[in-house]
Amino acid sequence: QLAESGGGLVQTGGSLRISCAASTLRFSAYTMAWFRQATRKEREFVAAIRHSDNNTVYGNSVKSRFTITRDNAANTVYLQMNNLGPEDTAIYYCAADEYGVRSVLRRMYDSWGQGTQVTVSS
Repeated sequence: QLAESGGGLVQTGGSLRISCAASTLRFSAYTMAWFRQATRKEREFVAAIRHSDNNTVYGNSVKSRFTITRDNAANTVYLQMNNLGPEDTAIYYCAADEYGVRSVLRRMYDSWGQGTQVTVSS
C-alpha cells in the first residue's frame, strides 16, 4: 500500500514537499514514481527514481524545478517541488514498480496511492 501526504495550497513561486509512505518490507526493490492529474487532463508522468541505483528521470515540464528522492530506511519517497505555478495544480499520485527500470509509462506501475491534492494559487 502507498499513502501520499503533504499536499496543500501554496502561492505561485512557492515550494512544497510531498511524501509517499509504502507499507512493504521490500521497499528497496521498488522503483518509485510520481504522476499527476489535473482536472480534465490525462495523468502525466512527473518523476521516477530507480530501485537499484537511485537514478532519476523527470518529465519535461518539471525538470530543474522538482526533485525526487527516497529513504529506504523509512520506506518513503519524496517529491520536492520548487518555483510552483498554477500549471502544477493537480492530484499527485505515488506509484511503484517492483524491480522497475524507471519507466515514464503509467502501465509499468502496478501499485498506486490515492493521491494528494496540490493547489497553486496565482
